[in-house]
Amino acid sequence: MTIRVGNCSGYYGDRLSAMREMLEGGDLDYLTGDYLAELTMLILGRDRMKDPSLGYAKTFVRQMADTMALATERGVRIVTNAGGLNPAGLAERLRGIADEQGLDVAIAHVEGDDLSERFGADALTANAYLGAFGIAAALDAGADVVVTGRVTDASVVVGPAIAHFGWGRDDLDRLAGAVVAGHVVECGTQATGGNFSGFADVDMSTPLGFPIAEISDDGSVVITKHAGTGGAVTVDTVTAQLVYEVQSPLYLGPDVSTRLDTVVLTQQGPDRVAVTGVVGEAPPSTTKVCLNSVGGFRNSVEFLLTGLDVEAKAALLQHQMQAAMTATGARPDVVEWHLDRTGVDDPATQAQATSLLRMHVRSAAPEPVGRAFSDAAIQLALGSYPGFSVSRPPAAATPYGVYSAAYVEQSDVPHVVVHPDGRREPVPAPDIANGADRSIWDGVSDRTAPLAAGSAPPGGTSATTRAPLGRLVHARSGDKGGDANIGVWIPADHPARDDAYAWLVGLLDVATVRELLPEAAGLDVDVHLLPTLCAVNVVVHGLLGEGVASSTRLDPQAKGVGEWLRARVVDVPTALLTDHSTDTAAEAAR
Repeated sequence: MTIRVGNCSGYYGDRLSAMREMLEGGDLDYLTGDYLAELTMLILGRDRMKDPSLGYAKTFVRQMADTMALATERGVRIVTNAGGLNPAGLAERLRGIADEQGLDVAIAHVEGDDLSERFGADALTANAYLGAFGIAAALDAGADVVVTGRVTDASVVVGPAIAHFGWGRDDLDRLAGAVVAGHVVECGTQATGGNFSGFADVDMSTPLGFPIAEISDDGSVVITKHAGTGGAVTVDTVTAQLVYEVQSPLYLGPDVSTRLDTVVLTQQGPDRVAVTGVVGEAPPSTTKVCLNSVGGFRNSVEFLLTGLDVEAKAALLQHQMQAAMTATGARPDVVEWHLDRTGVDDPATQAQATSLLRMHVRSAAPEPVGRAFSDAAIQLALGSYPGFSVSRPPAAATPYGVYSAAYVEQSDVPHVVVHPDGRREPVPAPDIANGADRSIWDGVSDRTAPLAAGSAPPGGTSATTRAPLGRLVHARSGDKGGDANIGVWIPADHPARDDAYAWLVGLLDVATVRELLPEAAGLDVDVHLLPTLCAVNVVVHGLLGEGVASSTRLDPQAKGVGEWLRARVVDVPTALLTDHSTDTAAEAAR
């Protein structure tokens, strides 16, 4: 017995037409959508401050207005976390749509994640990550649509599986298999070739199809997509999503702790990847709480430095800006400078000759980083370095958010299902918790040390070729609060995959990660092994500061860190390079 659970959204702002495409594209039992991220909660918090009736994903309302009748006709049940900070408000809005369209649709919602009163006025949002058993209870009672607030991303997929197969709290391996399914499909087209380092081998000529998880009663899964849609489902595209934004081989959730180092992926056929072997362990007694607060105000200016003497120009400007800010009354609490040397020797275009000097300022109040800061920058325009220019006009100070995490006992979170008739059903916390504490949620426990760096290349030879690491490996990266997560793995079709993985494990120890990514030199770095995926998971703690909303990095969500790592040139055993990668490496060397 199998259920087909599709996804139609990986974030707030994803392709608006995806819900209709998924409903029209083929058979589904359930359609899910993930609309929430740490940054999204901050955005919804600002919406709610302006209008208390908001706080949910407005794009989901538009999608449902377009397709609620179609979903009803096809018997597809909808499960989504688009309720954000106001699942009750979203459920009421959807009932209004159903009434307007003359549809008989049972709409339930799940609440209890909002802990803002417990954390006080300083927290703009405070939302615990709920599990999937509330969703399952709503479906068991006959709901056609279930909207939630903050649940784990995988829960919108796990809930339908629990309801359909009747799993209990002790079905840990089955729950873990569904968690992997949910984790793979939660980000939409990232599982079908989107943001994939092997994109050149994927048909990207048409919009990528959204993924589908076919879940069986034993917890095994097949990842696929509707026929005729763009992209591809391969072992590598699934691996790319599986190693995305995790922090250790033990992937914790409120319902089950999933051992990612037990996952086995098998290509069953075109656009069909089987997921088997997943082992589940007891969940922790605590659950994570996403806290967003207003950190203050910030502003920035980006100076263009063209041609020669870039360092000298940057030094002059920094000295002048300090004096100019004193004169205008700009007194930021924090000043950050970032010089991005993007110019090249003998540039053929002005763009090739130009480097970027970015200045970021922050303050508890808007005035010290507002007009006074902008005036200081622009008043230097005719009296500073040659070629003075900025990339955009000065802007006003803007508020920024700060992300942090807290941890509370699951038994202290009022997980509640509100059924279509208004009946409230409490969802008890698991009673099999293993007592895991905050340290495990932070990814500190259960670290796996890699093999010693400098291991001899496989095949008994020391012959190497200088080549970008990406000529041998795939990678994907992302953010987890202030941390950057980087998954690196050997492609599934590599002719000597085991040998290549052994070499990769020997290469990527903590010291080498810091050497290849110098911005991580002063930060804590974890390296974990995922041998069944031929993958290495790297976590760089604190690379993103206090999270995406406050980060001043050029890439605040660490989306490109994996590609940066792939671009670093290392000594790769020549025997491991394919003909294509050897040609590319030789061309790069020339």
